[in-house]
Amino acid sequence: MNGWPSVGVVVPTRGRPQQLKAAVASVLSQDYPGEFHVAVVCDGSQSAADLGADERVEVIANQRTSGLAGARNTGVLALDTELVAFCDDDDIWLPEKLSAQVAALRARSEAEMASCGIAVEYNGRSSLRLIGRERVGYDELLRSRMVMVHSSTFLLCRNALLNSIGLLDESIPHSQSEDWDLALRAARRHPITFVDRPLVRVSWGDGSYFQSNWETRAEGLLWMLQRHPEIAASRVGAGRVYGQLAFAYACLGRRHDAWLWTRRALRRNWHERRVLLALAVGVGLISGESVERLLHRHGHGI
Repeated sequence: MNGWPSVGVVVPTRGRPQQLKAAVASVLSQDYPGEFHVAVVCDGSQSAADLGADERVEVIANQRTSGLAGARNTGVLALDTELVAFCDDDDIWLPEKLSAQVAALRARSEAEMASCGIAVEYNGRSSLRLIGRERVGYDELLRSRMVMVHSSTFLLCRNALLNSIGLLDESIPHSQSEDWDLALRAARRHPITFVDRPLVRVSWGDGSYFQSNWETRAEGLLWMLQRHPEIAASRVGAGRVYGQLAFAYACLGRRHDAWLWTRRALRRNWHERRVLLALAVGVGLISGESVERLLHRHGHGI
């Protein structure tokens, strides 16, 4: 990349006009000196909020599969820029986000994707999630979902996204884990460049139309295990996903399935802490929602 490449920002949205206005305003407030455009993609019948008359912003309808994956792909295909970024409609970019990431990409000629640190905002509390280095490798993403490699931090070379990495997979049940799937496919080709500063404020406070229930979360994890068998080959990665499945089924009251995945998690990694949480939920000591609220206070998820 020479100079400052053009950037297209895809903002998928559904029925959250106030959060959307703040998200788009944060994108338009970037100190990025190059050309950039914003594609707000409405998923569902509701239209976007009044976003003003900025010529850099285009509001379009999701023309593909309903959900995050289809909405993001609609935006990517509607843009004609060298780079593509994503921002969820309830997240906020800091002004230097694009400039820092583009500079990091330019410093590595082989790089096709960049991410950055985040600040998780939950109930008035902010938790920083950083990694302490400048690259994220494929093996790391097999071991851990790495919440800081978040969709609102993604910046990708559009040509690579279309022709080598591939668009987001719209066959994932309810678009669960679609960003993890994309990050794995990108990191398999080249390590993800990481700007280790909190350049995105990620909101976990008010829920999301794109976050589904425990049943669909479990479906998404099973899809990931089938699509990426390397996860099961990773002792830590398999233990983590099996523990997540045990927790999800415990929340659903499906004790047989919860116990099945608990045993599998322990066989792969007896240190897996999600097993204890799944057992606590399964026997009724605490609810799954209470566990998530406690974890979210410290910037973590199940």
